[in-house]
Amino acid sequence: MRDAELTELIKAVHADNYSVYGARKVWSEILRQGHQVARCTVERLMKAEGLSGAVRGKKVITTISDKSVERAPDLLKRAFVACAPNRIWVADFTYVHTFSGMVYVAFVVDTFSRRIIGWSAATNKRTGLIMDALEMGLWQRDRAGTPIKRGELIHHSDAGSPSTPASACPPTSPRRTSLQASAPSRTRWTTL
Repeated sequence: MRDAELTELIKAVHADNYSVYGARKVWSEILRQGHQVARCTVERLMKAEGLSGAVRGKKVITTISDKSVERAPDLLKRAFVACAPNRIWVADFTYVHTFSGMVYVAFVVDTFSRRIIGWSAATNKRTGLIMDALEMGLWQRDRAGTPIKRGELIHHSDAGSPSTPASACPPTSPRRTSLQASAPSRTRWTTL
């Protein structure tokens, strides 16, 4: 009989607190309301009802340098100012927590217009994520009537293994011949 009463009380406390309270906070709130109950009882009843609190996840590391691959030289020397469109593109990726898991999002920005010209989203952080964003930028500029001219564009990205130029696209790729890669140490969007 007591478990049934406590279960209703636990459900009410959990719902009143936006379903983010775990067993410890639900137990503390029940004690504040003047009910005597053991913490292990609250844990057991919450588990039986399928109730749980919000869980703080681990920090996701998006940049893992690949020491075995030679990095491209830093052609920009931290000068992120372009004199015309399609001269300097900066790429990076980040992550977004969703209800169904982690989603990684890659962006390519033209530093002249400061406009996102390509983006991609995936549930993994493989090279294809970065390359899809870059390909979208190339396609978007072709479609807009401002195609990339050979030797004019510098593509700048961080030193993480998904965006390392050697792993990103083979030297024989037709797209690689139209841009130069620049990959210094970690670049953040705040530097734009």
